[in-house]
Amino acid sequence: MTTLPAANTELVAVAWLSSAAGITPAQVATTLPSDSATWESNGFVHVLGVVGGSPQLYHALREPVVQVDAYAVNPASGKPPWGKAASLMELIVSATYDEAGLQRVLTLRPGYPQARVLTAHLASEPRRMPGDDASYARYQADLALHWITL
Repeated sequence: MTTLPAANTELVAVAWLSSAAGITPAQVATTLPSDSATWESNGFVHVLGVVGGSPQLYHALREPVVQVDAYAVNPASGKPPWGKAASLMELIVSATYDEAGLQRVLTLRPGYPQARVLTAHLASEPRRMPGDDASYARYQADLALHWITL
């Protein structure tokens, strides 16, 4: 018997965030690229993983909460570009209110089933995370996604 890969929350979160207006797939992943030059112009959205939520007992509906960080960097200056990181996080906030962006079919990695995010909302207000030694600007928020596999 061949086992097909299963969709998971991290894949769905990356796909949904990558499809949000103003955010490109190259800007979103579960690992922050070590070379900040690859994302310094537009910033980066780091999906850290599940921090809460629970699946439904009787329906194939997943309701996780994932931690999402929005990063910005300016290597030419030692000052973190807080405005750029905040603006990137606000694109995520706006995506949660975009009704046309919800309910769409998401294509995950090759070989994985498609998924659909039914609703998305922030479970916490975006917060500034100061004190980074690399002078990265970082905002953090918890994103609740309600999704199903198709």
